[in-house]
Amino acid sequence: MRRAIALGRRGMKAGHGGPFGAVVVRRGAIVGEGWNRVVTTNDPTAHGEIVAIRAACRRLARFHLSGCDLYTSSEPCPMCLSAIYWAHIDRIFFGCTVNDVARIGFDDRFIYRQLARPAGRRTIRAVQLLAGEARVLVREYAANPRREKY
Repeated sequence: MRRAIALGRRGMKAGHGGPFGAVVVRRGAIVGEGWNRVVTTNDPTAHGEIVAIRAACRRLARFHLSGCDLYTSSEPCPMCLSAIYWAHIDRIFFGCTVNDVARIGFDDRFIYRQLARPAGRRTIRAVQLLAGEARVLVREYAANPRREKY
């Protein structure tokens, strides 16, 4: 956890983005680490947890991180939490809470409230198009015996 906090401080002091750092640990060793790089990369997905997950996946040469834990300086936002679930990380250890960072302008509670609404009633409207064609694509993928299993 101290490493995650130190990475968050490093990125913050360098002007890379908010005060958020993260490390992915497997069998007691760090296999991926990162800090918020949203500002320097102009990438809204470059949160510390995402950067750390990407680094761990590259290092381990796999997209499932089962057997790994994630240490993060702050409770993950909805995007990062989703990535953690998709990566199949075993456990999350976090420092400050969503409410703590909301006090300095990182208010993820808005996104959580949006996700609870039906797609057509969110601030950013979601409209379904070409559903039939999209379903054909999904069936084609499902029929591939060599496809990746999630």
